[in-house]
Amino acid sequence: MSSSVEHSGEVTHAPKIAGAGDLAKLSLAALGVVYGDIGTSPLYALEECFNKEHGGVDVTHANVLGIVSLIFWSLTLVIVMKYLLVIMRADNHGEGGILALLALLKPKTGGGGLKLGMYIMLGLFGAALLYGDGVITPAISVLSAVEGLKETSTFFTKPVIVAITIAILILLFLAQRRGTAGVGAVFGPAMFVWFVSIGGIGVFWIAKNPSILEALYPAYAIDFFLRNGKHGFLVLGAVVLCITGGEALYADMGHFGKKPIRTAWFFVVFPALILNYFGQGALLLQRQAPVDKTFYAMVSGVWRYPLIAIATFAPIVASQALISGAYSLTQQAVQLGYWPRVTIRHTSGTAEGQIYIPEVNGALMVACCALVLWKEESLALASAYGIAVTGTMSITSVLFYGVARKWGWSRPLSGIVVMLFLVIDLSFFAANTTKIHEGGWFPLAVGIGIFTLMTTWHTGRARLYESIRSATLPMTVFLEDLTLTKPHRVKGTAIFMTSNPDGAPPAMLHHFKHNKILHEKVILLSIQTRHVPEINEASRIEKVVDLGQGMYQAVAVYGFMQTPNVMEVLELVRKRGEVDMNMADTSFFLGRETLLITDKRGMAKWRKALFSFMSRNARPANAFFQIPSNRVVELGTQIEL
Repeated sequence: MSSSVEHSGEVTHAPKIAGAGDLAKLSLAALGVVYGDIGTSPLYALEECFNKEHGGVDVTHANVLGIVSLIFWSLTLVIVMKYLLVIMRADNHGEGGILALLALLKPKTGGGGLKLGMYIMLGLFGAALLYGDGVITPAISVLSAVEGLKETSTFFTKPVIVAITIAILILLFLAQRRGTAGVGAVFGPAMFVWFVSIGGIGVFWIAKNPSILEALYPAYAIDFFLRNGKHGFLVLGAVVLCITGGEALYADMGHFGKKPIRTAWFFVVFPALILNYFGQGALLLQRQAPVDKTFYAMVSGVWRYPLIAIATFAPIVASQALISGAYSLTQQAVQLGYWPRVTIRHTSGTAEGQIYIPEVNGALMVACCALVLWKEESLALASAYGIAVTGTMSITSVLFYGVARKWGWSRPLSGIVVMLFLVIDLSFFAANTTKIHEGGWFPLAVGIGIFTLMTTWHTGRARLYESIRSATLPMTVFLEDLTLTKPHRVKGTAIFMTSNPDGAPPAMLHHFKHNKILHEKVILLSIQTRHVPEINEASRIEKVVDLGQGMYQAVAVYGFMQTPNVMEVLELVRKRGEVDMNMADTSFFLGRETLLITDKRGMAKWRKALFSFMSRNARPANAFFQIPSNRVVELGTQIEL
């Protein structure tokens, strides 16, 4: 149902919408992936605002109207105005997300200066914070849903709830290796049932107490701050829980396109969320007292059981979206040079972006289960939630300023738009800083840790590249030496992987120096990543140059959301007819560097040690580039850092 529009080899993800049927199918699919997180926030968001243990306010008529009004206008200003109408305009050939936004800021010809460097650091930190979000979202979503069982029987004590939650999380992560292709079609309809259900329940309670509709008037939100002062401002740390899925709208844009995401929001998600939040508000107005598990209190008797069943499945869908997002983020980071090579397995032959990364999956599973064991309650987890999301939202706004200026927007216009966003984003962020000691430090610690790893890897690779480049012999000099020495040539084709297409790679120099031979044909293959999501197969081979004496230079290019495949590249080179080779008679020579930590300046010693550790544990080059292991010859070299 989806197609790609191509321009100069760059693939723009543009789902084909031939009519209302296609739009409906894509919008339904978007419900299951894009809106899982924000769609399950009614389980805990409003209740947290009145949780006295976490700094909530008293349940009074004015406070209920004020909180519900804040939720309505937060959804309107942040999700509708910021993301759906403005930020989603900044797409990188159809792809969204903070790394895609960062790629838009990078000039095609290199350079950029101090300002670009600051944008890159901010973008990387925002991406790192998303990993913290990826840990908390599955934990809080599943735990808050399972907690509904406490209202049905005394058997479901806190330890039992925690055990069930961990069991569900483990099963969820173990199922990832099978991919989402088989169950993806279920997610959309399941979330549709969820939204219809919560919207219908909300209508029931609004009808019982229609005065809650007064909360549509923004004066109640303003009055809430005037009456509650600093305490009211701090409650924003709980209100933000209603918009925690905002970044997903932007990050998943390439899978569905702007129109289906917007259609799903305005026709299903937004009405359902508003109706349910207003319904919960109507319930509180009637009770005039705190209500434990406010969401579940809206339904009583036997009707609670199907609601719990739906509410348990919906967070699993929400968790799936965040887990898949972590995979995509990692793949982009690897391709852009900010993360070591990892195992990337494609779980679908047709669906875009359906990948599985065992290393990320295992780390997320352990972290989520540990978090549930530590906090034990969803409302306790809520205290750790929000700071990572609001930090990423703020960084997205800052990066958008740079993109708007590149579009040609004037400085005043760009500044006014971004400042309006930042007033909201930073208000939410400031309110959440009070949660740091209650658990908010956890996503920050995860973000700082991931950011340190990303920057260390990028800096270390840059130093390693410079060391290799300085030791690389110009191809003209090497070819002149071949003319003089006339070495023995053996049958077959040798492939030397190189990051510098214009020089003789160290692996080839070592091979020639010690073995005194070369193959009849030698291809110097360079795989390069462009700052676009995908590059089509027809434009995969950027150039093939005949250097003479059986030597060839080939450069292949991939997008940052693609996984390189060297055998595919060589087959394309062969089909072009520029190199006559037998694919079954090829050997691959790869360099393996042993890093020696020295006192050279430019990088702290602890970071050198960290980079060395990451390098040793990175996925082998032959596995990452999908090279058959029985054709690989590795030549080691020692490099001083």
